[in-house]
Amino acid sequence: MKNICDWNNCFKIGEYKAPVEKDNSKNYRLLCLDHVKEFNKNWNYFSGMSDRQIYDWLKSDMVWHKPTQSFSSSDNFFKVLWNNALKDEFDKSSFKSQFNNMNKFKFNSNDVKAFGILGVSVGLEWRKIQEKFKKLVKKFHPDMNAGNKKYEDKLKVITLAYTQLKNTYREKNDT
Repeated sequence: MKNICDWNNCFKIGEYKAPVEKDNSKNYRLLCLDHVKEFNKNWNYFSGMSDRQIYDWLKSDMVWHKPTQSFSSSDNFFKVLWNNALKDEFDKSSFKSQFNNMNKFKFNSNDVKAFGILGVSVGLEWRKIQEKFKKLVKKFHPDMNAGNKKYEDKLKVITLAYTQLKNTYREKNDT
């Protein structure tokens, strides 16, 4: 069954969809090629809207018309997740052997960042940090990545993090 063009007094086949309303609904009408061209020439989604309404619509369109919130708002998902991660409590006695360095050392913010860059847990024993560093050097070394500058920069950051922890562990072991 073929659809007839939904234009006044047109009996051609309607093969092309044209919206019925501005609300981005799934409602459409079928038009022939000549009438869909005419429709498109005259179509103005924003006709009848004030400048403010157009501005609001365009701003909303940047986030696919989904509700958003500032990162700094108290109920932002990522902020809540981050705060909860920082508040995570665990029973140190059950993990004593794994986190024995954590009890022995007090780490500053640079140390904590360095642990994060290396992708290891805070207070990991030095031998395991060295093993992780060796793996990362092999993975990000420019010779292994066709001299890509991105990997070279990443390796520099990893090396700085390793040096930070090496100095911290050396100071803690000397005291």
